[in-house]
Amino acid sequence: MSAHPMEPPTGGLIPRPERTPESLRLALARVAPHRLGEMETQKNEAFALAAEHNNLGPIRQWLPIWAGEVEIERRPDLAARRRNAEHAVHTLGKDDPAWRAAMDELLAVVNEAREATA
Repeated sequence: MSAHPMEPPTGGLIPRPERTPESLRLALARVAPHRLGEMETQKNEAFALAAEHNNLGPIRQWLPIWAGEVEIERRPDLAARRRNAEHAVHTLGKDDPAWRAAMDELLAVVNEAREATA
């Protein structure tokens, strides 16, 4: 039995996947296929680092990062919040108080997604 039920919370485009590399990849292919290359590159880097240092830490870090990314992509509310915050970060000056608020919002989105998948 998976740690996460396959029922989506309100607003999810697809059910929350299990927290395994293959389940995350399949889910990402459905909600954001344009990001599969990025995911695969980072997975390969994590596995290479794990092998090089004989330590599973990089793989353990990769899983929650990509579980969070899939959570954001599958939930339109989180994806919209991230898009809006990223737009503000890229268009405002760092001296603008709204820039700091946008950075805080980006962090809040990532934290919410990771907490939902922990």
